[in-house]
Amino acid sequence: MNPKYKIILNDLDAILDRDPATNSRFEAVLCSPGFHSICIYRLSHWIWQKNFHLTARVISQIARFLTGIEIHPAARIGKGFMIDHGMGIVIGETAEIGNNVTLYHDVTLGGTTVFDKHGKIQTKRHPTIGNNVIIGSGAQILGPIKIGNNCKVGSNAIVVKDVAPNTTVVGFPAHKTNSSATNKFCSYGVDSQNTDELYNTILHLSEDIHNLRQEISELKKIK
Repeated sequence: MNPKYKIILNDLDAILDRDPATNSRFEAVLCSPGFHSICIYRLSHWIWQKNFHLTARVISQIARFLTGIEIHPAARIGKGFMIDHGMGIVIGETAEIGNNVTLYHDVTLGGTTVFDKHGKIQTKRHPTIGNNVIIGSGAQILGPIKIGNNCKVGSNAIVVKDVAPNTTVVGFPAHKTNSSATNKFCSYGVDSQNTDELYNTILHLSEDIHNLRQEISELKKIK
């Protein structure tokens, strides 16, 4: 089989594997805007590599109009890529995405202006995403940072620093949680088994302050 067709089939099968609402390849072809945008990206990326940059950009803008998903044709995306729900996704020019990655709606793989030691703007401005990564809805991953293999990024997290492999991060700024779901698929990057150390610390501090106030109140009554 032609490798170009095989990678599209991998994208199609990724939808069946990870979306319980899709029951067949035919249904995915008809009803998945994420799959539509990926197919158009594959075409525009091929055209970009042939140095027809303006044509590739126009095609990517058509995909944006039809699906609400914006993928720059210069971005590099591996096989088994899945966009669930779509709408509002932005993937920048120098973004790199590994194999078997899942993105939910409103995710941004955005660029930041980074200068080298000579004061020139670096060409690499967008994130590099490893293999088997899940990025929840509303997450913003910004700058030329690296998200390691098997990571999960919770919904609405804002990530501006590298994330080590096999890590789950949530919040703003994104921070590590104790997750027991590292090796299984987890919709939106988090589940009820996540333990957020920062949240627990704040909760304990709040309880301590409440208890101290009660003790101070009792001491005032004694006086």
